[in-house]
Amino acid sequence: MSLNLDLMKYKNFDPQVWTKIKVALKEEIARCQSLQVRPVAAFDADGTLWDTDLGEGFFQYQIQKNLLPGLPPNPWRHYRDMKESGDPRPAYLWLAQINKGLHLTQIQKWARDYLQSLHPLPLFAAQQDLIQLLHDNQVDIYIVTASIKWSVEPGAQLYNIPSENVLGVRTKVENGIITETQEGEITYREGKFHALLTATGGRKPFLCAGNTFGDIALLDGATKISLAVGATKPGNELFQAEEKLRAEAFKRNWIVHEF
Repeated sequence: MSLNLDLMKYKNFDPQVWTKIKVALKEEIARCQSLQVRPVAAFDADGTLWDTDLGEGFFQYQIQKNLLPGLPPNPWRHYRDMKESGDPRPAYLWLAQINKGLHLTQIQKWARDYLQSLHPLPLFAAQQDLIQLLHDNQVDIYIVTASIKWSVEPGAQLYNIPSENVLGVRTKVENGIITETQEGEITYREGKFHALLTATGGRKPFLCAGNTFGDIALLDGATKISLAVGATKPGNELFQAEEKLRAEAFKRNWIVHEF
């Protein structure tokens, strides 16, 4: 699948932002060379790299295609009630657990089919340019998402980020079959940063980007560049969560950008 080349739809980073990023990257490369390690950068997925929610969208796709037997009546409402109960983490895990008994390869194929149905995926051109800059400088790039890992992997491929660098909610896979047993962190808030450090062997990211307050711990863990982004408008479900992150970002003198 080709990248979305509609570069006029979303606003690029200001020149001063690019300058900050490039200066920080140069410093981080020099630091890492002295330690003989590679720099690390991390991005949230939905709302940060693309203007849609692949995790929830994939679940709706599964419902519409009647791919999962045994779901409760009105499965979307069931999920939303769990998510809005005060702690969304059980809901995020449930979206992985409902795939129990299925082959992982089947879920991955459905995720690719779902992404294809969205073609072209609305990617943010500024993030395409930023990630290409990081690739060009041998930075290890991770996507850390509260969505299920398998739903985000096809989107990561559009950024040339390997599936093993997608850190998301997942359950154990035994002999190729998905189980309902949680594996690893629930990658939400503090869990995002913990999962990242586990994946990198303790190497901290010099740059992190996210779009909602659920990404606060991830951005707080960046050593040089914390980038709070957003593309929603008032009335959108995520607007308040993005506004909350922006308010905190301004307090901490992080970079704030609206696509």
